[in-house]
Formats: sequence, C-alpha cells, structure tokens
Amino acid sequence: MESDCTPPNRITPLRPEPIIDAAALGTLLEQLREAPRLALDTEFMRERTYYAELALLQIADLRAVHLIDPLADLPMATLGALLTTPGQTKVLHAGRQDIEVLLPLTQTPITPLFDTQVAAALLGYAPQVGYADLLARELGVLLAKTQSRTDWMRRPLTEAQLDYAADDVRWLLPLASQLEQKLSVLGRGTWLAEEMARLAEPQTYQVDAETAWQRLKGVESLPPQEQLRIRTLAACRETRAVRRNLPRGWVMTDDALRTIARQPPKDLAALTALNVLAPGAAQKMAEEILAALDAAAAMSTAGITQQLETRPSAAERALTQALSSCVKDVGSRLGIAPELLAPGRDLRRLARGDALTSVLRGWRLAELGDPLTTVLSAHQRAATPER
Repeated sequence: MESDCTPPNRITPLRPEPIIDAAALGTLLEQLREAPRLALDTEFMRERTYYAELALLQIADLRAVHLIDPLADLPMATLGALLTTPGQTKVLHAGRQDIEVLLPLTQTPITPLFDTQVAAALLGYAPQVGYADLLARELGVLLAKTQSRTDWMRRPLTEAQLDYAADDVRWLLPLASQLEQKLSVLGRGTWLAEEMARLAEPQTYQVDAETAWQRLKGVESLPPQEQLRIRTLAACRETRAVRRNLPRGWVMTDDALRTIARQPPKDLAALTALNVLAPGAAQKMAEEILAALDAAAAMSTAGITQQLETRPSAAERALTQALSSCVKDVGSRLGIAPELLAPGRDLRRLARGDALTSVLRGWRLAELGDPLTTVLSAHQRAATPER
C-alpha cells in the first residue's frame, strides 16, 4: 500500500488536460472514491459577482492530478457527492474560500478536512503562510506563481494556466503528511482537529447582513446615531448585493455608505445631491436607503444606542495591553503566533468584561485559561478600592 509521502516526481502527468466529458468524469469519480485522501483546490472569479464563480477544480490522489472544467456540460452534482464522502479526508491550503466556492455543489461544508495553512500555523509558521513558501521550506519544491491574476473563465485555458493549476494540488498530499507527522510529535493533532471542525461549521459560510457593518473600520469611534445608520445601511447594501449577485462595492462604495450615514438625506433629491452614487443608482436605491435610515432612527428612539460599540476606556486599553503581553508570552513558549492564540478582538472582549469561557474554547482555553485568569484577577484586585 502506497504512503501519501509519495515523492513529488511520481505524481503524473505533468500537465493534465481538463475533463470536459461526462463519461470521463464518471470514470474519474469511481477511481477517486477509493482514495483515502484527496487534494483539492479551485480557481474562481468574483470580480463581477457577489458569489464566486467556480472556473476550475483541481483534484489529486496519490498518482495523478486531475483538472475538471465546470464550464463544460458536466453532471457536477455527482462531483459534489464525492466531495462530501465521509471518511475521505480532503486536503486544502487556506481552504475556507475553496469550501465556500464549492458550496453550490456540496450543499454543506466539505468534511473531513486537513488545511495545510492551518496545520503550518500550529507548527509556528505565520498564520497566513503561502502555499509556495510552505512547499519551499518543507519539501524544497519551488513553484512559479505566474498566473494568480489570470482570467480563469476564458477558454481555452493556456498551458501556463494548466501548469499553475496542477501545481496547486500536485504536492498537497505529501505536504500534509509531513505537517501531520510534525504535529503528532508535538502532541498538537487534537488542536488541528478542533480547527478543522470549526472550518466545517455551516454558520461559517452563512451571509449575515446584520453584521456586515463589521467590515468597516473605526465604527466604534462614531457618534451613536451615525453608528446605527452605518449598521442599517451596511445591511441594506449586503442584502441588495446578495439579491443581485453583485460585489458590495458595486452596489455602494464604503465611502458612499459613510457619507450617507454622516449626512442622512430625507428624500431622493437630498440623496442625489450627495453625489456619492453612480448615475441612476440613487433613484433605483432610494427607497431601500431611506428605509434603512428610518430603521436606524427608530432604533435610536428605542434606546438601542446603549448596545453599540464604544471606544475603550483607558482602563480597558491598559487591560487589553496586559492581556496581549500575556498571550505573547504563551505564544513564545509554544512557538506559535500570538494572533493565532487570541486575536486582538478577543482580548478587547475580555477587557470589556466578557467571560473567559465565552471568548476562548478548546485547546486555546487550555493553554491560555490560567495565564489570562491571573492577569484578569490582578486587574480586578487593582481596581477594587481597599476597605
């Protein structure tokens, strides 16, 4: 039985031709069902749409790389069934976007998973380490990344595109095997299992228009009423972008959204006078925008402003800094990036009074629970007046 440590030069052919025939796809799927692991990657386009358009699917087993052309007349539903086969691990690098792109085929996040970027981060690599860099450092393989901004929807695909696409999965299986062995030596296999379980949670990929405002920076520093308008306008934009399958920036730019929130118009004429929307867009969107502003006003009247984000106090900033220093110390001891242990937003939540167990869980809580509790307790004692 072959190991998934198969040397890279045994994975053939060098440049596979894309599968565009239903019979050929059926034969391939039967072959791939028996593989214990599959390497996956996608090429997609989303410059003109809200949802990414799948342009090419790359799959590798132990012996060969296979390219599947979703723009051909293929029964893609059968492919979706393969990708959700229980017990067959799917290996990806930075796989969240790939999983999202494949959701129309799979209907549910792919599982079980092995993400080489996440695995590498748990070994001490930068959390966003690139595939080419990781391959070079782990396997000594050098990739020519020359097609990253190519048009994958255009046919026929060039030889350079095919080579690039094939290389993205050609070494994923041996790379995953090597990283897995290193995690096992450090006793961090359960850490990766927890991360992969979160990556496979359906809510990770659900669109929530009500939280779309969180993409915008500096909202917490705005006046309460303006914050409310930012929130309702961002939800309005997200809903329209989803409905029309357009990039959110095509519906309304961030600058336009902020201007409307800062200078809320009362009618179409006032909205048009702001001159922040594309010609004709003001008239098309006026009803939705004005309704969003009315909703923000109603929320303000109802006292919702008490639940808004606010700038941290001096005490909160000091506590956040102390928590950050603690996380850096633990990260240094473990040899992993502190932001992987606890992002800044989590530390700010702790500084504002959220319970430790509501912010951290699993292996993070096990590693950080006691040290952070010590810091929080010391802060509480210092803040409590002596009797």
